[in-house]
Amino acid sequence: MVPRYAPPVPKPSADLDLRLVRYFTVLAEHRRFVSAAEQLHITQPSLSRQISKLETQVGAQLLERTARGSRLTEAGEAFLPRAKALLRSAAHATAAARTAAQPQRITIGYTADLLITAAVRHMRHHHPDADIHTSYLSWDSPREALLDHRVDAVVTRLPLTTDGLAVTTLYDEARVLAVALDHPLASRESVTLDDIADEPLPRVPDPAWNAYWRIDPRPDGRPAPGGPLAQVAEDKLEFVASGQAVAIMPATARLRPDITTIPLRGVDPGHVVLATRAADPNRLLAAFRRSARTHLTGPVALQNGFTGFDLRQRN
Repeated sequence: MVPRYAPPVPKPSADLDLRLVRYFTVLAEHRRFVSAAEQLHITQPSLSRQISKLETQVGAQLLERTARGSRLTEAGEAFLPRAKALLRSAAHATAAARTAAQPQRITIGYTADLLITAAVRHMRHHHPDADIHTSYLSWDSPREALLDHRVDAVVTRLPLTTDGLAVTTLYDEARVLAVALDHPLASRESVTLDDIADEPLPRVPDPAWNAYWRIDPRPDGRPAPGGPLAQVAEDKLEFVASGQAVAIMPATARLRPDITTIPLRGVDPGHVVLATRAADPNRLLAAFRRSARTHLTGPVALQNGFTGFDLRQRN
């Protein structure tokens, strides 16, 4: 039996250590001390001690150990959203100070299979004194990365929750069906949603992403068929390659050699967008927005003057 977690008797403090607050939010996300400690690059006993310190500062028990890890107490549930807001406020204050001290600094994020090199090179050529960085982001982190001030702009795909953001559409890209090479549909010249009405499609933890990329519900109101849960993009590709599912994907996505794509007819294209924080004072953002509109207009092959390439891989 796992012993009940019993922190020291809380003694409220007027000050909170933001480092400890961050530890708490990471642990609240993972609900397991081992996983949270690994992400934070500290030991599990050290994490336990830091959480105890935070509970002393707060004056309330925030977490309880369980047989499956840990769970938030009522106080922890009340503290979590405010803790996240506190960290974001601190990040915003730090970023504002850095912007004032170093106004010629910008970090540009991008997600899988989206190339931003042309726009970044243009920026560096026309702003040689600026400090311009790039940062790769996972598919589900652009909004959080912007609000946490880890990046100042992101080139990504819809869907994206836009509250508090300024979003500019850069270009459209076709959506295709990815299947295993030996799938019965692999030899087709094109398919429709009716052709895959009963085909499993991978799911992800984000409901908005599922609705958009699984096209759920379908235009006639029917729900999309179920499918295995993919935590990362590699899971989705493995499900497709092994024949467990098919997947609707951007035509420009980089795939494994054991997967082919088929044009998907009757489906609106996806949208590649540039997102920034609304009313951000960084003077380089307007310049990058102009650069992105000019230089990020479609697949890199077309940008470089090529006629394109065959998206369908064959034996």
